[in-house]
Amino acid sequence: MSNENFIDYVKIFFRSGNGGAGSAHLAHLAQTPKGGPDGGDGGRGGHVILRGNAQLWTLLHLKYTKHIFAEDGENGGKNQCFGKDGADVYVEVPLGTIVRDPETNEQLAEVLEDKQEIILLSGGRGGLGNVHFKTAVRQTPRFAQPGEMGIEKWLVLELKVLADVGLVGFPNAGKSTFISSVSNARPKIANYPFTTLKPNLGMVKYRDSRSFVVADIPGIIEGAAEGKGLGLRFLRHIERNAVLMFVIPVDSEDIEKEYRILLNELKAYNTELLDKHRLITISKCDILPIEEVERIKKNLHLDAPVVFMSAHTQMGIMQVKDALWEMLNK
Repeated sequence: MSNENFIDYVKIFFRSGNGGAGSAHLAHLAQTPKGGPDGGDGGRGGHVILRGNAQLWTLLHLKYTKHIFAEDGENGGKNQCFGKDGADVYVEVPLGTIVRDPETNEQLAEVLEDKQEIILLSGGRGGLGNVHFKTAVRQTPRFAQPGEMGIEKWLVLELKVLADVGLVGFPNAGKSTFISSVSNARPKIANYPFTTLKPNLGMVKYRDSRSFVVADIPGIIEGAAEGKGLGLRFLRHIERNAVLMFVIPVDSEDIEKEYRILLNELKAYNTELLDKHRLITISKCDILPIEEVERIKKNLHLDAPVVFMSAHTQMGIMQVKDALWEMLNK
């Protein structure tokens, strides 16, 4: 999936349909010129419905959609004919999509399963025809109930990537190189910060035809939880991952300090992220002599399993896959 085609945020004005008005018709037949009420009920307005679609990976199809309106219900007719319900409008979204109120930031809905349907905005109820208001005292009511208005509001759709493993690291740590070496994903790779501007998903083939999904999240920087750099826009994707794989280059000035900064940013964003399984990988091990790599290994003191690797030479890659698979199946 190319970066240009990954859209994870859209803001759309939705409106459900208005209910149709009930009819106040009075029967005028040849044999009963002063017949009683025979007005039918109005139809329900159309709902706005979200539907999960496992074949979608992005909100790209909604990028240029600014308004989504459901159909109004029809008015009731004579001879107690009911008005037709307004057509519902279905909005297909990828799994992992949440809906927020842009004013309060309240989460209103979440789509996690294929073909899951959620009524986002209910259509207005149809009004009752005048037949419902006939009584012994009031034989010919000349009024009916109006239809209920639909609901209209701006809503935000956000996609939180559904992946098994999320890659966490500073810009230029080697995350994109890793995901391109273990999957068919082809993210842009260059030797400068923020090469990755959108999350990349890769399907990693494992032993015996098994597989799991890895998400390359754009690089975190210190202060990301406060919105610095690419900040909050991409930290939300990490919430969906079962395992977090930290990627720290072997030539970092202080590997342990870099790891602590990454942990602090996750904690500042959402403390529950610290409860996830963690694997620490030390990347780019091909750029240092093997003796230097061994020295670094001996002096590291971290609170999670550590694997030294090189995506270029495939050093440690199978060990990384084994560790991730074991964590995913705990």
